[in-house]
Amino acid sequence: SQMCHMSVGQKVPRDYYQVFYRVTTAPAEKDGVSDSESKVDSGVPEVPVPADDTPEVLNKALSGLSSRWKNWWVRGILTLAMISFFFFIIYLGPMVLMMIVLCVQIKCFQEIITIGYSVYHSYDLPWFRTLSWYFLLCVNYFFYGETVTDYFFTLVQREEPLRILSKYHRFISFALYLTGFCMFVLSLVKKHYRLQFYMFGWTHVTLLIVVTQSHLIIHNLFEGMIWFIVPISCVICNDIMAYMFGFFFGRTPLIKLSPKKTWEGFIGGFFSTIVFGIMLSYVMAGCRYFVCPVEFNNDSNSFQVDCEPSELFQLQDYALPSMLESVTGWVRVSFCCCSFAICRACRILLNTDFANTIPGHGGIMDRFDCQYLMATFVNVYIASFIRGPNPTKVIQQLLALRPDQQLYIFNSLKAHLTEKGLLPALEEAAAA
Repeated sequence: SQMCHMSVGQKVPRDYYQVFYRVTTAPAEKDGVSDSESKVDSGVPEVPVPADDTPEVLNKALSGLSSRWKNWWVRGILTLAMISFFFFIIYLGPMVLMMIVLCVQIKCFQEIITIGYSVYHSYDLPWFRTLSWYFLLCVNYFFYGETVTDYFFTLVQREEPLRILSKYHRFISFALYLTGFCMFVLSLVKKHYRLQFYMFGWTHVTLLIVVTQSHLIIHNLFEGMIWFIVPISCVICNDIMAYMFGFFFGRTPLIKLSPKKTWEGFIGGFFSTIVFGIMLSYVMAGCRYFVCPVEFNNDSNSFQVDCEPSELFQLQDYALPSMLESVTGWVRVSFCCCSFAICRACRILLNTDFANTIPGHGGIMDRFDCQYLMATFVNVYIASFIRGPNPTKVIQQLLALRPDQQLYIFNSLKAHLTEKGLLPALEEAAAA
């Protein structure tokens, strides 16, 4: 049988590896593959559990504490450090936030791909990691190219190279992906087809989970920084409060899959997040910097955040049903329309760590798994209930048309407004 060896320095969580191993080997047993081929695809070595990467300074300072309280202080100190960094990048503005999202995306991708690579590397087969990063580059080129064309339309039309790239963007993206697919076909090795296709699927699922959802975060950011800050802050609050309630009051196990989770932590984190989300939304809704869409100013070649806040971010009065009026005695209640509810389930189900990048917190993916799910929800919510036609983008697209097309649209619009009886009123108002 084939003997496989792993490098000593390689760190992959054991539980994730075992899950991946069971998934990749089950079909071979089910489909009745020959013993020799099954052994080729399933002879996988044990992977060591990640070592404790707590900084030596903290280890010395907390050496007299029990492991429970040591973990409490390590998590607490690094949590405060990460929150401070979060405030700092918000202060630096939208462009820095986008760069941070890209960096986090790359790190999350690396952590997930490393799990697959630990299996693939044992067989000394070519190009898996190279192809994974190549596909990451292709997908990012496609998504960021779409974003640039959508939100920087005037700048793209002004620069000839950008205009050409924008015009043929999707064709170039498809050609890049097709090149990667051909490279994958050329890398196939006899008797390892099954495993290589598993790895190919592993890469694409990772791209779907990480890259697509991080792209949605950037779209949310362009709609207004409140759609970026509030969801992220609510997830952070949920993690912190669930841990604190579970640490001090946790007695009742919540789920067997994650024995450290408790009902006390779940309930405490749930209600704390709702209160925090409403309060934070109320505070941020009164600031234009947070509620206005992030737009690119072509004159200054910089981002600007200035507008007249919509009714969405203003307190509204709503009449309660008569049944509730008789019970509470209140006729009206005011509330802010941009509060969020956080789902705790994703943190419950993820029992193990993707990596050990942040001591006491696991890997970057462990901190951002819920952020990605939340970003998808927020993007769907905005598209379904918030976003409407953008006059600025419509005008930009009209200005990019040929003169005869612009005249056609002008005459059509003029005829439509005249038919509706709006044009005479506008002309009288202009004359007055």
